[in-house]
Amino acid sequence: MLSSPIWLSPRLHPQVLFRSGKPQQYFSYPAVTVKLVALCKFSLGKMTLTLPSTTSFRRDSKRTVGNQFQSVILMVIVSGLMFGGVGTRLAQLQLVNGDRNRQLAENNRIRLVPKRPARGAILDRNGKVLAGSRLSHSVSIWPIALPKSEWPDVIGRLAKILDVPPESIQQRLDQAGYESIESITVARGISPGQATALAEYSAELPGVRLEGEAVRNYPNGDLAAHVLGYTGEITDAELEEKADAGYRLGDIVGQMGAEAAFESQLRGQWGGQQVEVDSAGRVLRILGDKPAVSGNDIHLTIDLELQKAAETALGDLRGAVVAIDPRDGAVLAMVSRPAFDPNIFTGNISDAQWTQLQGKEFPFVNRALQGFAPASTFKIVTTTAGIETGKFDHEAILPTFPNINAGGILFWDWNNAGFGPLGFRGAMAMSSDTFFYQVGMRIGGEALIQWTRRYGFGSKTGIELGAEESPGLVPDDAWKQENIGYGWFQGDTINMSIGQGFLQTTPLQVAVMFAVPANGGYKVRPHLLREGNPDDWRESLGLDPKTVTVLHEGLRQVITAGTARSMQSDVYPAIAGKTGTAEAPPRENHAWFGAYLPYDNPEIVVVAFAEHSGGGGGSVTAPIVKKILELYYGQGATSEASPPSAGADQ
Repeated sequence: MLSSPIWLSPRLHPQVLFRSGKPQQYFSYPAVTVKLVALCKFSLGKMTLTLPSTTSFRRDSKRTVGNQFQSVILMVIVSGLMFGGVGTRLAQLQLVNGDRNRQLAENNRIRLVPKRPARGAILDRNGKVLAGSRLSHSVSIWPIALPKSEWPDVIGRLAKILDVPPESIQQRLDQAGYESIESITVARGISPGQATALAEYSAELPGVRLEGEAVRNYPNGDLAAHVLGYTGEITDAELEEKADAGYRLGDIVGQMGAEAAFESQLRGQWGGQQVEVDSAGRVLRILGDKPAVSGNDIHLTIDLELQKAAETALGDLRGAVVAIDPRDGAVLAMVSRPAFDPNIFTGNISDAQWTQLQGKEFPFVNRALQGFAPASTFKIVTTTAGIETGKFDHEAILPTFPNINAGGILFWDWNNAGFGPLGFRGAMAMSSDTFFYQVGMRIGGEALIQWTRRYGFGSKTGIELGAEESPGLVPDDAWKQENIGYGWFQGDTINMSIGQGFLQTTPLQVAVMFAVPANGGYKVRPHLLREGNPDDWRESLGLDPKTVTVLHEGLRQVITAGTARSMQSDVYPAIAGKTGTAEAPPRENHAWFGAYLPYDNPEIVVVAFAEHSGGGGGSVTAPIVKKILELYYGQGATSEASPPSAGADQ
């Protein structure tokens, strides 16, 4: 179509100039000479003709034949040039830009519908489900389905149904881009009522899709929450970090615990469908299909029944319980309190749920992997250092006192009286502080620090939850100079010899320490995944067998004649163990108890820790371990644990 009317009367415009960019051409006809300068300029579907006022025209007044055809001839010429221009434009659209235009058309009717893979299940050592999947509904939007100007109204209606701020949906759309051909998930775990509303008002929500999807489910609620962790939508920082691994906006990833540690095994591979849709986004037909590949199931070393017993025994007490196999370091149970229910993260967290979580004292901190003063349980290390340095014979006898004077400072025994002469076994049984003060003073701080580190303290254990694990703290002269402002004194060695001072150990590290006398002198590497080479899970500390015997027999005497006589029971096999009470001013004491059994052939180590409980190991944590063992060995605890014997608070 021309941009303006064109008058072809030779009286008004005897010369016609076409702007086409071509060389000038001359056409002759009897009695008419028309000079055509073809400089035609085309735009899409239009042609512009410029008709100048200057003329070069000659007419023979004596000849009139053919004059009546002049207008027809000119019209033919003009029409030909017009159609030639249109043809040129069509050729450009089809040949030059054809691929691009076809792609634009395809994008408007072809939709890529990604298929999220089912996440692999997490099972206990016996195949019982710890984390699986359940069917839920999610809501996604298709950015390219609507012009940018129409999205605000749709987002407003969608936000009302989902009961979320419109800005949250708009942000996701802006992040993906309005030309994105991939669906963007904007809500998960919606209620049945919301799903019904979306279905009823689908005609008013073009570009919005309600989809079924598998979401994470933890059938035991908060059981083993810190071991399992939870899943959540990938963050912007994580997306940037993992983009090369095939992650995309809206992906669900493990956020802590085993879910994060074993993400690569659990996640699976995306699939998808290429479908043809109508203008409202409804699927007309499936053009291609690539099935999603489910993630792999993983078997943990956790024993669900033992885990349940440990959770029940610890109750709501703030602290932790760890159980491992002393032979290879397999983690059989791990509890931390306070805890959380990982199921709340599979959908949108309500304000009430978040408020409840905030009311707890650091519920996401795994206290089994955090450092605390180990108290008298550490006397296992002091005994080892005393004998292995050669400063003491394994049968050495030392006097004990109400207190020891070091540099003018009195360091008291826990009973303020002493216990008379004791050997290593008796000192372990009665938990005599002044006995171990003397051991520490004779071997010196450097040797004690060296053996502390050989047991693994001050370093992460190697468990797969390393991102959440503290290495603890083994202080030395350099650390004190940097952090306290002065160096190491004899008083530091005395404090360290009984597990006090600046020393910090995790309940898991303490369980590894108890495994050494239980397995004959090997330090084990705790692990949660059953697969692996057992040879990589233990290393010898090179202890003299006599040292191991002293430790083994001394820990047994703690039960038979010492501070944990209440732990004797006919329900479970013979047991060996050690109590501990750590001062934590200005707050109340921490309580510890660690044990292993059967005494003759140990197969399980259990450590219980109570944070700022205010009581001692014998009165607070020993009963917890006793209840765990009674439940685990199938008898069940029918009454409260026996009252602690004298000295049980050590």
